[in-house]
Amino acid sequence: MPQTSVPVDSFTEPYTRLGDDVSLEEVREKVRALEDEHRANGVPLSGRILHVCHYLPITLTLTKPSKSGGIGVISPPATPPSKHSEVPAEHPQQTAAPTQDKPQEPFSVPEQPSQSPAVAPSSLWTLSPRYGHAAMISGIRSLSATHEQLIIGWTGDILSSTPGENIPEEKISEEDRKDLGESLKGYQPKETGSADPDDEKEDKKTTYVPVWMPGKVAHEHYDGYCKQILWPLFHYLLWQDVATEYASADSHYPFYEAANAAFAKTICEVYRPGDLIWIHDYHLLLVPKMVREQIPEVILGLFVHTPFPSSEVFRCLPRRKEILDGMLGANLVCFQTYSYSRHFISTCIRVCGYEASSRGIDVEGHVTSVLHCPVGVDAERVARDLTRPGIKPKFDALRTLYEGKKIIVGRDKLDVVKGVLQKLRAFEKLLQDYPEWIGNVVMIQVTSPALSDSPKLERQVSELVAHINGEYGSLDFIPCHHYHQTLKKDEFYALLSVADLAVITPLRDGMNTTSMEFVIAQEKTKKSPSVLSEFMGISKHMEDALQVNPWNLGDVAAAMNRGLLMSESEKESRHANLHKVVTTHTSHSWAAVLVKMLLSQVGGVNTARRTPYILKELLQKKYMDAKKRLFLFDYDGTLAPIVKIPSMAVPSEETLLALKQLCEDPKNIVYIISGRDGEFLEQHLGHLKNMGFSAEHGGFVREPGHEEWMNFTEALDMSWMTEVHEIFRYYTERTTGSQIEVKKSSITWHYRSADPEWGLFQCRQCQDLLENNLANKRPIEVLVGKKNLEVRPIAVNKGEIVKRILYHNPDAEFIFCAGDDKTDEDMFRALNLFPSGVTKTTMEAPLSVTLIEPESKNAPPVDLAISPDAVFTTAVGHSSKRTLASWHVTTPQEVVEHMLEMVEVATQPGTPHSNL
Repeated sequence: MPQTSVPVDSFTEPYTRLGDDVSLEEVREKVRALEDEHRANGVPLSGRILHVCHYLPITLTLTKPSKSGGIGVISPPATPPSKHSEVPAEHPQQTAAPTQDKPQEPFSVPEQPSQSPAVAPSSLWTLSPRYGHAAMISGIRSLSATHEQLIIGWTGDILSSTPGENIPEEKISEEDRKDLGESLKGYQPKETGSADPDDEKEDKKTTYVPVWMPGKVAHEHYDGYCKQILWPLFHYLLWQDVATEYASADSHYPFYEAANAAFAKTICEVYRPGDLIWIHDYHLLLVPKMVREQIPEVILGLFVHTPFPSSEVFRCLPRRKEILDGMLGANLVCFQTYSYSRHFISTCIRVCGYEASSRGIDVEGHVTSVLHCPVGVDAERVARDLTRPGIKPKFDALRTLYEGKKIIVGRDKLDVVKGVLQKLRAFEKLLQDYPEWIGNVVMIQVTSPALSDSPKLERQVSELVAHINGEYGSLDFIPCHHYHQTLKKDEFYALLSVADLAVITPLRDGMNTTSMEFVIAQEKTKKSPSVLSEFMGISKHMEDALQVNPWNLGDVAAAMNRGLLMSESEKESRHANLHKVVTTHTSHSWAAVLVKMLLSQVGGVNTARRTPYILKELLQKKYMDAKKRLFLFDYDGTLAPIVKIPSMAVPSEETLLALKQLCEDPKNIVYIISGRDGEFLEQHLGHLKNMGFSAEHGGFVREPGHEEWMNFTEALDMSWMTEVHEIFRYYTERTTGSQIEVKKSSITWHYRSADPEWGLFQCRQCQDLLENNLANKRPIEVLVGKKNLEVRPIAVNKGEIVKRILYHNPDAEFIFCAGDDKTDEDMFRALNLFPSGVTKTTMEAPLSVTLIEPESKNAPPVDLAISPDAVFTTAVGHSSKRTLASWHVTTPQEVVEHMLEMVEVATQPGTPHSNL
């Protein structure tokens, strides 16, 4: 049975793929080998990678009034760091002085001098690091060792030299923007407070490209649609669940669209052929399609750092199709885990009705691969940060303060999805169920301000902490300590190092860096265990942690008790395994694997040649020059759009007019070659007497000007239909919404109205049964179509009918053949008459002639008058659709328009070869 990249019937969850669990240097070697292979095959590669992020990793300050005379306005509160590891380093004067005692091994590296913010030579702009998304930025920066890079992102609020003020984007003059571009060219990021060897390793050039947006667009995009709609949805909450007042899911969408368009415009301005592009995260889900519309041949990946919900949650989004179509503009969509990629594929199938195959999601011929690749932390940087001398005094102070007690540590954003309330209730459950811990364990819970404030949640946490301390505390013992603040880096790492147990139990999360940083922090201290939520994207990554369902308070409490009582040998064993994973699957290896995966898309089946749009002038010239012309049309999807109810696919007035005018020209021979039965074709098109018809994929033919149908199946053994019908009936009974269509020469099982994933699974099972048990014994072929499975005689197909028509009209000098489906590829294959360099050819009598016409059994070959450039095989659909056709148009309406234009040109008075 054919396998998809994410089987719909499998719930196994491999964390990484074979070949990705190797060292960073091995991954980079594979990248180099792929690049060499592509260049040897003539594939252009620029050596550049474009990373598109919501923000530039730089805070911009205009150090003097803008030349436009703009006046600063009060800035909204600064966004706090959005990852636990991304805490700003301490300001030099706040850093504790090094202790006089000889420091312990974990804290033995001397403190490095702080780096001052970079100031451009003109002193117009001050550039300093923006703290946030450290794992992603670290991974991106690591690629500078092998590739030239462009990091494209929004400027963020432009700060004024006056504290607390910012300058609106509209007030920044063009001259100042150019100055910023010059300043960014020489910018080298430096980690404040520590010397980072990576800063010295960067071999290739890194360029920072700002995206300019009006302030209202930027903030309605981020604070509105991203944070109020998409963020909750991707974490299994609907917008009304987190809103403090009435929330409309659509009110911010125009700003989301406008912001994405601004990013796409900037990308197109800096793009060079051969660039690789990675779009990062849910802020920019429309960008892939927008860029592809402008640069059809682009090689583009989308990495979604958040979870992706099940289809039943995602389908609540009013703009669900726009979002999914935007994402599917990429060559590759990548998630943190297999589960998220499976949810995405299921959503595309169920919500949009798209088809999934082993190659990915098929949207009108453009195929998007779907993979997963976990992000890690920059393990080397975390290990260096743990040697900061400011950590040691804080570590000792915490150990002294809670001497004789076990320390449980938790650090989360104060966000409803982080599960802080549930964690505190689980701690209370620990004290209830295991009262021996009262007076012997403390919990230190730090909550940093969330991206969207929640006074209600803050109040609930404070009340619960007060309740626990009132119930289980005493004058000399406080069991639960809650600090609502942004920790300094030294405090953060001291807290992780001193802990006896970490409890990190979000209700839903993508990558949680704290759990990995905790493992590295414990390497030279206690090797303490951690309790992790099974609903985090990294849960499969951290299998040696104690994993729990955060909603099950009893299980969380039991896991806390087990972790606190764990033997030293078990601690060391679990820690060793976790440390190996955390230091192997780092942010650097993640970034290298992303490049490898995207390079694997280059030149493959998902980036097949793009079929050119049909040249109208060439088409009309060849039409005018020909003395005899053949027109061969499929019906559904070619002359009429695909509809859910087949009987509703009626031809439009324009289609009937175009066909009528073509048929009236004696030089033209026009055929409809369809999978429909003859009754349908006669009902809607039978009044066109000069038109020929082929019904049921070539099973029946009615010649132009004739009333009788020729049955091509009469000479064939059709007894197999009873057996196939019995098999189809078996699957119909077990697949709600499916049905059987019996024609005179074929039989089809439709599952368009069935559950899409169950229908697809049943289709594959049925196909496997037919191919392995029947097709090898009978003269039949099994065809997989759009939501259907068809069985037909092996000698009856559209290609045979095209050969028959051409054999009987060898003097034709122009052929226009249009179709949209897999069965239409038989027509295109039949018209692939000329090997490379050949301009004249002969044609043997096809089966459709020798079988049906006994007197033609020994019919001789015929010489064809057609030339290669007068055969217009035309696929209807996206230019990237895999097809044997030489040309493409996008819609059925365009087929009709081309027919009408050809007729119009030919019938103009005075036109050469005009029939008037």
